[in-house]
Parts: sequence; structure tokens; C-alpha cells
Amino acid sequence: MPTLRPVPHAPSPVRAPRRRLLAALLLGSAALMPAVVQPASDQDLIAAAARGELAQVRRLLDAGAGVGARDASGRTALLAATQGNHVAVTALLIARGADVNAQDKILDSPFLLAGASGYLEILRLTLKAGADLKSRNRYGGTALIPACHHGHLETVRELLGTSIDVNHVNNLGWTALLEAIILGDGGPTHTAIVRELLAHGARVDLADRDGVTPLAHARRRNYREMAGLLEAAGAGTRQGIRHDQ
Repeated sequence: MPTLRPVPHAPSPVRAPRRRLLAALLLGSAALMPAVVQPASDQDLIAAAARGELAQVRRLLDAGAGVGARDASGRTALLAATQGNHVAVTALLIARGADVNAQDKILDSPFLLAGASGYLEILRLTLKAGADLKSRNRYGGTALIPACHHGHLETVRELLGTSIDVNHVNNLGWTALLEAIILGDGGPTHTAIVRELLAHGARVDLADRDGVTPLAHARRRNYREMAGLLEAAGAGTRQGIRHDQ
């Protein structure tokens, strides 16, 4: 008796259109569904802040990126933005709660770096946000000392308008006054900084660790105008005081 083989069924004329309709419905539903939001990357936030990409920084913050996150060097997004002097990005990050005093592995913070770099607008933002005037950089100095060193006159004036310690001594044994003389160029800007420091109570008798006074340093370098300012402030009338005494 011959073997009977099953005859394959032809597609139902009703079933095929139904399948197409179902596929179309599924595609339409997918288009209506909200897109899956990928988790925001904290490192992307820091990188975008470093590039000064305001819109991208805002988008990442809105998506949940951590404003206090750090990269491998301990840098926050705010510090990265400060390094590039990206004022709008720093303003946004501070408004979202970024810490202006958060220091990286080499002890830079947004406040300290803004002071040292002469980034006046960012410095003002950090001061309004509660900058720690007693915070110290890797040399043990305040924000004022490197500002004097680098000749950032307006930054110096801004800091002198706060309660920052004008006579703080850093790890090198230098005050802001000594640093303005020793590391300055003796020109009009550094001379104006010396004038500002003296007007705000900088002590002319505080010598360096070798007992060399600000006046002696100015004379050695032939900075005559600086020397004149120091003499008018009483330098040379009393013995210098060493920092380690």
C-alpha cells in the first residue's frame, strides 16, 4: 500500500493579511513608546564641562549625571570647567550644587584655581557660593598668594575685599607681599599689587626664612618704586621677623 505523505497547507488568504496588520500595529506601538534613556555618564559630564559645552552639560545633569563626580585625577566637572575659564558652565554647575572647594589630587579647587589663574568672573561666582578663604593649595598658600605672584591685579583686589589673611605664610616661607616682590617683575602691575597689599595691612617686617625682608628683596632687584612704597610703610625702621621664629 503506498505511503501517504502530508500535503503542505497553503497560507490562508485570511491569515496573511492578519499577520501584516499585526506587524504594522507593533511597529506603530513602538514608535509611540518613549525612547529608552541611557544612564548619563559622570565622566561625560566632566569631559563636556572641560570643553565648555553648556547645552551638553545641562542635558547630562538633567539626565542624572552626578555634579560631584570625579575623574581619575580627582577633578570635578566644576574644576574642569574652571580650568578652561568656561564661565557659563561654571555658573550652571554651581547653581546645580557643585562644590567650589572640592580639591583634586594636587589640591586645586575651583576657588583656588580661579584665584591663581586670574579668572575674575569665576572667582566671584565661587566667593558667592561660599569659597573657603582658608583653603590651601599644594604650596600651602591661599588663593591670594599666587594671584600676587602672577600679577592678577583685579583678582588681588577682589580677594582683598574679603577677610582673607593678607599675611598668611606658605610652605616656602613667603607671604603674598614677598611673593609679589620675589616672583614679580617689578613693573607697574606688581608694583600696584604691592601698593594694594600694603593698603590692606600687609606686614613689611615679615622676612623670609633666611631673614631677608621685603624691602631687602626689592632693593636687591633694584625695584625702586616698590622699595619706596615699603619705606613709606615703615620698612627699614624695624628689624625683620623671620617666619620660623
